[in-house]
Amino acid sequence: MIAYLIDGPLWYFSLAVFCIGVLWHLARIIFTRGRTDLSVARGSAGGGAIRNVFSRFIPHREISSQIGLPVVAVYKFHLGLFAVLFIAAPHVIFLEENLLGFGWTPMPHWAFIVASQFAFFGLILLWLRRMLTSVGRLISTTDDHVAAILTFVVMLTGCLALLKGFPELRLLHRFTVELLLIDFAFSCLMHTFTFIPSRAFTGAWFGRRGIDA
Repeated sequence: MIAYLIDGPLWYFSLAVFCIGVLWHLARIIFTRGRTDLSVARGSAGGGAIRNVFSRFIPHREISSQIGLPVVAVYKFHLGLFAVLFIAAPHVIFLEENLLGFGWTPMPHWAFIVASQFAFFGLILLWLRRMLTSVGRLISTTDDHVAAILTFVVMLTGCLALLKGFPELRLLHRFTVELLLIDFAFSCLMHTFTFIPSRAFTGAWFGRRGIDA
């Protein structure tokens, strides 16, 4: 009964909440009309948008020496998690059989180990920084901590699910994934889809005014 609920109704419900939430947030960003800008254009809004999207992947030189470790942790976590999500063999098979209908060559097992360690190390380091620094504690919310804990639990149960002799671990992993999908639609994790439109809008605003920001 529990396996049926996790593999069936709860999976479809969480996937629907996730998709509707993502589409809703993106639609609000794309179709919300702001006030008409009557100022004289002093630069290119399009150029500013493109420049801002890509330039923000590298910290400004003035502060790079102060935030070197967090930047490394951020890249370790996000690149490691991306590799685990889309190139790890179990996920490639799942996407092919349940969502996409096609697959691609997964990464070898040793690469999965490396990527997962990168993701764990980056997430733990970023979470500790939130907890142990005064600024991190000040700007962190319950939403941030719930998202970090859920992500960690999903990653941990995913590693445990590799023990194929224990099908309960696979169900536990899938259940935590479904909780994460539901939380995703209402939490800070939505930045996965909104950071590019946000950067582009900010860059276009400054670019039109001729400001190199």
